[in-house]
Amino acid sequence: MTIRDTVIRTLAHTNWRLALPALVLTCGSLIVQAASEDPEVVVPTASPTTAAINPAGVVTPAPGTAADAASGVVKAPIAAVAPPTAPQAPAPVDEPLMKLPVNARHMLVIDDTGRVLMAKDADTVVPIASLTKLMTAMVVLDAGQDMNEEIRIEDADVDRLKHSRSRVRVGATMTREAALELALISSENRAASALARHFPGGLAAYEAAVAAKIRALGLTHTSLADPTGLSPANTSTAAEVARIAAAAARYPAIARISSDKSSAVEINGRPRELRNTNHLVGAKGWDIRLSKTGYTEEAGRCLAMRMKSGGQTITVILLDADGSAQRLRDAAAIRKSLAKIAAA
Repeated sequence: MTIRDTVIRTLAHTNWRLALPALVLTCGSLIVQAASEDPEVVVPTASPTTAAINPAGVVTPAPGTAADAASGVVKAPIAAVAPPTAPQAPAPVDEPLMKLPVNARHMLVIDDTGRVLMAKDADTVVPIASLTKLMTAMVVLDAGQDMNEEIRIEDADVDRLKHSRSRVRVGATMTREAALELALISSENRAASALARHFPGGLAAYEAAVAAKIRALGLTHTSLADPTGLSPANTSTAAEVARIAAAAARYPAIARISSDKSSAVEINGRPRELRNTNHLVGAKGWDIRLSKTGYTEEAGRCLAMRMKSGGQTITVILLDADGSAQRLRDAAAIRKSLAKIAAA
């Protein structure tokens, strides 16, 4: 029924003086209803939050509400009485990107200025699986050991927690550099474990170095219990994984190795071909500068990646996606949206 029909029917059956208050209320209600059902009516959203990256690669996100982060959509703030403040220039709003749905339960996308382009529950502490290996690689390189020194895979490196498969047998020998490539490209757990065991001073010294690195990067919600990421006690947030990725990118060896589509290393003196666990590396149209995938049952499918888009370096963190295909689709959707923004 239109507003006009409602007015005529009301006047026809009621004394117009008595009907006037009800008529005003009816018209107002119908007008509000019509506006709410109009697809062209747009509710403005708040500007995206911003973050800063300091020279150490630390990303400090701006404050936001947990509810907004969990929804993955930036919401308009609820109006409240507050003292007047000086006007501030709003950060650019990119509606297509801000409303992009992703499967991953936790996500963060930031540009090379530290501006948060997209976030979804980015401050919740969750397992991060093999993204841990970025921290392992940094700590190993910080120790300044001989990368050509041979190390040996021992029984202590066998995964007895998740019983994950390995391409490296107990007793195998390789250089420290080869073990680093195995850990970063193929996400080989035994190689990561061996790197930690052969750390100067052993595992205890390795664990102390990791704790010091966590403090140095200002990670207050990150806890790493082992060098592989197999333990569900290896936890962090999407926001802090972005800090880890930014810091890892400052190591040329990590950036080079993790962005290789494939590589060949010698194990027991024989060449072994490795392929990157991130199938987007080396794919047409992708310019990936750092990458690490992860998976455990508790963590789901995870990805930490830095890539070039529109002349900028974009960091993409995806945690707890439902599967490898979903993780790839999330990354592809983000890249497509970034390309549209750059072309606009």
